[in-house]
Amino acid sequence: MTTCKRVKISALGTYVPPRILSNADLEKMVETNNDWIIERTGIRERHIAEKGVGTSDLALQAAKCALATSGTEAKELEAIIVCSVTPDMFFPATACLVQDKLGLKNIWGFDMNAACSSFVYGLQVGTQFVKSGAHKKVMVIGADIMSSIIDYSDRATCVIFGDGAGAIILEPATDGEDFGVIDFLHEIDGSGANALYMPGGGSLNPSTRETVDKKMHYVHQDGQAVFKFAVRKMADICGRLLERNGLKGEDLACFIPHQANKRIIMATAERLGMHPDSVIINIDRFGNTTSATIPLAMQTAREEGKLKKGDLVLLASVGAGFTLGATLLRWAI
Repeated sequence: MTTCKRVKISALGTYVPPRILSNADLEKMVETNNDWIIERTGIRERHIAEKGVGTSDLALQAAKCALATSGTEAKELEAIIVCSVTPDMFFPATACLVQDKLGLKNIWGFDMNAACSSFVYGLQVGTQFVKSGAHKKVMVIGADIMSSIIDYSDRATCVIFGDGAGAIILEPATDGEDFGVIDFLHEIDGSGANALYMPGGGSLNPSTRETVDKKMHYVHQDGQAVFKFAVRKMADICGRLLERNGLKGEDLACFIPHQANKRIIMATAERLGMHPDSVIINIDRFGNTTSATIPLAMQTAREEGKLKKGDLVLLASVGAGFTLGATLLRWAI
């Protein structure tokens, strides 16, 4: 078993379901309005999966896109990590369903749940598999159908979330290449567990008529608590990661944060001294797709010409739990 110095993202694929739920649509469903939603979150519309579509279906489309755009054959993959808070079911793992739908053999995989930080956590797990020499190609998928766990009579949450998926392939950088993951910082703080959670359905509150009646199977959020924590801690973890690598915000070509709230994103960028043009924001079109936000934002950055081969990139997230993550890398495609 050999090790490599750098692990690079060699492919990217994304997918969102075609149906769009606009702020105007939400105005007809719940007591809210377009101006308030835009002012508080920055969201104008979000994509919603149709009934009967599972997270594995979105993940499959993103996976196929990543394979096709890179010319990679599915049989080259050695492991699949599916990052999600909305698996098709408790078990089997959604990774098993994706593997089967791709028709793969002699491959293993598993699911990972760190809420909105799931993708950056999965990225690091996959990176370590490749860096250790255990595998040569690992696929990491972030996919969520948040509409399946949202109460569309709760105006505090239903305006925020959308559905989508993104997939990357990780592999060793070749000799002489400077591309790939440079460093990362992760952190959890369970004292904030009740600020953003879904109380029903687990071992503590198994599904019953009572839990359904109490709407315990939907997302519950203390918006102010989440906002205050995210504003403070996203900037903190990004600042520490940059500092220990001798960098400042102005040194970054591209900042790709989790798309939870435009105000959180801009507050972080301002505190770190990042140039506004380097900050990627697509929350207006997709809302918060949880595990899918960062790969979807990567695709947006590429489409806008803000993410190019050789660019120094910072990824960052804050999620329920609370979970935190930041990754520094040099873009390879």
